[in-house]
Amino acid sequence: MAEVVRMPKLSDTMTEGVVAEWHKKIGDQVESGEVLAEIETDKATMEFESFQDGVLLHIGIEKGTTAAVDSILAILGEEGEDISSILEAEKTGGNTPKESLKAEAPVAQKENKPAAPVAEPKPSPAPTTDHKAVHSNENGRVKASPLAKALAKEKGIDINAVHGSGDGGRVIKRDVDEYTPSASNSFPSASIGVESYTEEPVSQMRKVIASRLAESKFTAPHFYLTLDIDMDNAISSRKTMNASGDVKVSFNDMVVKATALALKKNPKVNSSWLGDKIRYNEHVNIGVAVAVTDGLLVPVVRFADTKGFAQIGAEVKDFAERARNKKLQPEDWAGNTFTISNLGMFGIEEFTAIINPPDSCILAVGGIKQVPVVKNGNVVPGNVMKVTLSCDHRVVDGASGAAFLQTLKGFLENPVTMLV
Repeated sequence: MAEVVRMPKLSDTMTEGVVAEWHKKIGDQVESGEVLAEIETDKATMEFESFQDGVLLHIGIEKGTTAAVDSILAILGEEGEDISSILEAEKTGGNTPKESLKAEAPVAQKENKPAAPVAEPKPSPAPTTDHKAVHSNENGRVKASPLAKALAKEKGIDINAVHGSGDGGRVIKRDVDEYTPSASNSFPSASIGVESYTEEPVSQMRKVIASRLAESKFTAPHFYLTLDIDMDNAISSRKTMNASGDVKVSFNDMVVKATALALKKNPKVNSSWLGDKIRYNEHVNIGVAVAVTDGLLVPVVRFADTKGFAQIGAEVKDFAERARNKKLQPEDWAGNTFTISNLGMFGIEEFTAIINPPDSCILAVGGIKQVPVVKNGNVVPGNVMKVTLSCDHRVVDGASGAAFLQTLKGFLENPVTMLV
């Protein structure tokens, strides 16, 4: 008997998905464990395997189409089986057969928009003395032939100033050829161009980013603490560690490690707001923000305080590569207790970041800049990195945040202390 396959919920934040690719077509035999389709969620594109055998009788969501979780993805059954009753029950909100995989959910259907009303004809205005265009439609767009527009652009003529002699006041090539500017508009405008834009549908990832960060920004009372860190010793230590050639330690690896150790010493910052209670995490799982084409992913370096620079660097590099290829799995981005956003490699000196729920804090890391500093009463060249801690004031107070930053500063200004 026919079985309904529904759009799966592949992540905790997923409310809808996009079919990125079908691996089967209607009429194909499908075996349990075979990849049926690829589903794009808010975080990644994942292969979706069939849980039963059968012939693919119906595709409910076409490739590239967005549909809500539990919408009919496909129907599997015996060849030639009548599934009209299943589809009719879905349309009318009735129950599908007991053999359906999940509880009934509305089918995602294309939005049917009413046809736009036809505009009533309006009388053309009388020509004006400065020959301003009388060839605009109701939307204010110029009525002109493509050739006339191209010719006007080539000659530097404002098409709006050309009187149209074509049907309905349409500007044609002859009008542009014969156009003579009046004294009032004998000088071309300072900038002549064509306004244009492109629009793209919002990706699942961008929708979730917008929803979660807007909720964070407008529900968590943010405050910010900024601190300068002397990176001279960090630069020297990194150079020494990388001299062997066996490993390549980055400044980001050092920041992640220092942050993890600072969190162990300042557990109030390694916390979460849960509404009616505050969770103080004893383990340190650091989310590292990674920029991808559609937005931002935050894979998690687990128990970062127990790992060395090289191991942290290898994990972050692997996360970044899989994130760009949309190969991260749900367990890769779940369970963070604190988040780091580093834009230093993009030349950003200082910025503030929005807290990544459920964390109570996020650290924004800027680039290292060579500036004059005072040491032992003398002004000398120095290398300074600015960091800004965004705090949820419901959980973390200013003194707690400041204590964490001072601990972080101590580790980065004396990297050898991170190896003890």
